[in-house]
Amino acid sequence: MDKIIVEGGRRLSGEVGISGAKNAALPILISALLCDGETHLSNVPHLRDIVSTIQLIEKLGVKVQRAGDEVRIDASGLCCYEAPYDLVRKMRASVLVLGPLVARMQKARVSLPGGCAIGARPINLHLRGLERMGARVDLKHGYVEASAKRLRGAEVYFDLVTVTGTENLMMAAVLADGTTVLRNAAREPEVVALAETLNQMGADIRGAGGSEITIRGVNGLRPARVRIIPDRIETGSFMTAACLTGGDVTLTGCEPAHVTAVAHKLRLSGACIDFKDDRIRVQGAPEIASVDVKTLPYPGFPTDMQAQFMVLMSVARGLSMISETIFENRFIHVSELRRMGADITISGNTALVNGTDHLSGAPVMATDLRASASLVLAGLVAEGITEINRVYHLDRGYEAMEKKFEKLGAAIRRVPV
Repeated sequence: MDKIIVEGGRRLSGEVGISGAKNAALPILISALLCDGETHLSNVPHLRDIVSTIQLIEKLGVKVQRAGDEVRIDASGLCCYEAPYDLVRKMRASVLVLGPLVARMQKARVSLPGGCAIGARPINLHLRGLERMGARVDLKHGYVEASAKRLRGAEVYFDLVTVTGTENLMMAAVLADGTTVLRNAAREPEVVALAETLNQMGADIRGAGGSEITIRGVNGLRPARVRIIPDRIETGSFMTAACLTGGDVTLTGCEPAHVTAVAHKLRLSGACIDFKDDRIRVQGAPEIASVDVKTLPYPGFPTDMQAQFMVLMSVARGLSMISETIFENRFIHVSELRRMGADITISGNTALVNGTDHLSGAPVMATDLRASASLVLAGLVAEGITEINRVYHLDRGYEAMEKKFEKLGAAIRRVPV
């Protein structure tokens, strides 16, 4: 197990590339289960969650080859319908195999998922949708067991916006008999990327990116060649780091349209942000202004950027209020930020952040993926040395973060423990 050591106080400057989006790559990798032949993906990031997903689909009889950022998946030999606990427990997105397996193999047995400890995130909406589409669903011994000779089209309304629920049922519906309509669907760019991938494979999906998605079932799909979209959360994290350090950073290989909510809040804090094609230049202000934030489903401010923005507000001028409306346990990082001198008070789903003159380096413990990133960002601006332990969380969602920050001038290194 490694830890990351950061010596704070250095201004970030220069240019750095953004990797492919984990949250787009995972469902697209899994979508290859829906057809025979070789699906070819590029711009796939090197992350623990990608490795876990590849191990999972290989367990199902799928052949996977990886070279650099390219992955080839051939599901012609798909022969198993069980996703076991020892693989699914590592990552919540593993539940996405449920829809494709029922659609293609008529049955699935999938362990209830694991992942970050940031809230219950129940999958009841996935299961209710499959039942609406004619599947028989049972929960036995920690597993979801679902079966259907052929799924049928249905109207499904999500009581809450769910990204993985939308993706799971969209993949299930592409091979169903008839038309499925998903209402109150997630609008995230990763949902759009999956829909576009499935359409390249021969599906008939319309409305992705809006709150209503219509899927007309087809008899079969074919392989596709897909480039994974840029990671908007990595983009937002590096934008915030530039603001924190008063830096001047240009991010390349981005999709500016995907980070407009983050850019808006950073501009209110005083930053100068310029979009040009697939590049974003961020210039931090000499003094950071306090800004209130409320997390919302896309296109609102993302919950995955809440912890990083809280670090920025910890050294801002004045009092800010951060409201978390997506996950109930997503303030776990606050106790570690307090160890570094942050003045944060929690009341229900709201954090009141009173900006201080500076943070101080300290040994801290990462508790989940985005909390890990927030502690790295805090270390960049803190006085002295910050040691971040349990960085395997970071490796689930950020590709070589310490190397990218080092390229921008940070004093940061990874060391084995």
